[in-house]
Amino acid sequence: MTEKLFYKNAYLWEAGATVESVERAGRKVRVLLDRTIFYPEGGGQLSDRGVIAGEGFRIIVEKVYGKDEIWHEGRLGGRLPEPGEPVRLLLDAEWRYENMRQHTGQHILSAVFKELHDANTTGFQIFEGYNKIEIDYPGELTWEAILEVERKANAVVWSDLPVEVEVYDELPEELRRKLRKELSDKVKPPIRIVSIPGVDVIPCGGTHVKSTREVGLIKVVNFYRKSKKLWRVEFACGNRALKYLDELIADYWLSLDEMPNKNRPLAERVGELKAELEKLEGEKDALRRELWRWKARALLRDAKEINGIRVVSYLEDAPMKDAQAFVVHLVDKNPGTIALVAGENYVIFAKNRAVEGISMNDLLRTVLSKVGGGGGGSKVLARGGGFKVSREEVLNLARRMVMDYIK
Repeated sequence: MTEKLFYKNAYLWEAGATVESVERAGRKVRVLLDRTIFYPEGGGQLSDRGVIAGEGFRIIVEKVYGKDEIWHEGRLGGRLPEPGEPVRLLLDAEWRYENMRQHTGQHILSAVFKELHDANTTGFQIFEGYNKIEIDYPGELTWEAILEVERKANAVVWSDLPVEVEVYDELPEELRRKLRKELSDKVKPPIRIVSIPGVDVIPCGGTHVKSTREVGLIKVVNFYRKSKKLWRVEFACGNRALKYLDELIADYWLSLDEMPNKNRPLAERVGELKAELEKLEGEKDALRRELWRWKARALLRDAKEINGIRVVSYLEDAPMKDAQAFVVHLVDKNPGTIALVAGENYVIFAKNRAVEGISMNDLLRTVLSKVGGGGGGSKVLARGGGFKVSREEVLNLARRMVMDYIK
């Protein structure tokens, strides 16, 4: 069993240890030590990073995992270490300390959500740039409610309260009644209880700062409903909160600078831009429909008419989505019309609903049986692609089949 030095002193950034086991896969290696300062991923907290150094080798630790036996995985430089060798453990102290700040900040935020909204935290995870909790709350959350929680959480941070950790083989009943959430049956002794006097008492296996003051700042950056009773709240603490806000503000000003009107607030400028885009979209749609009318007129003028049915066939350079929109317009507005269109790597067969006795899907399947490819559709519209012959050959074949059928 690996001795967990990070539980004895969460601020221990450097220590010695002895190699117990080594496994290698290419340039990657994983090492088991007799003791470690590296926290393994778990309980929502990311694993530690750092270096394991020995005589003639150096391991850049990228991932740490395990419970009783804690494995350290990373990139090996130099020779392969051997069991029994002494090593020096060097933690990425900034990474660990920021994770400690995030974890303690989460306890505070979750405790305030419980106090103000009776909302239990059902999930928690630290990411590299922010964190998230999921809270069980059937009501509606608003920014006003979120900011109230945030203000109270930061008041706890700035009160400089101690963050205390105690370990129990069995919880006293009095302490059990103080827990923010009931103790899960999955939690087995020894039970680590992290408490902030007057704020929170909760079982936790993570690492924490000594005082709430060290969290620095808690900032909620986003929230949204995940399900009927579940909300996700994203937040950041300490330096990560400042970094997140710096990036957000830089993005805000860069975005505002791209607007024709560069005056705040950005929401109003975006509204103006959206209104202008909607106006342009309306004008573009009107022009597109005018173009369709002229295009349809020209194609119908050159169409082959047999027994009252006009067959329009042509090669198309537009993307399939745009071509289909026009073809649907063409056959819908012109009774007694069949359209056969071949584009780059696609064909579209369509007919006016009043044309009876011929199915576009059946036509496509017959063509596919001769030229290969795939596709499908309905009686009035079918499309396909992936043919083994040119689009001209596919179009000519479809045209002959339709002409033979309606004669």
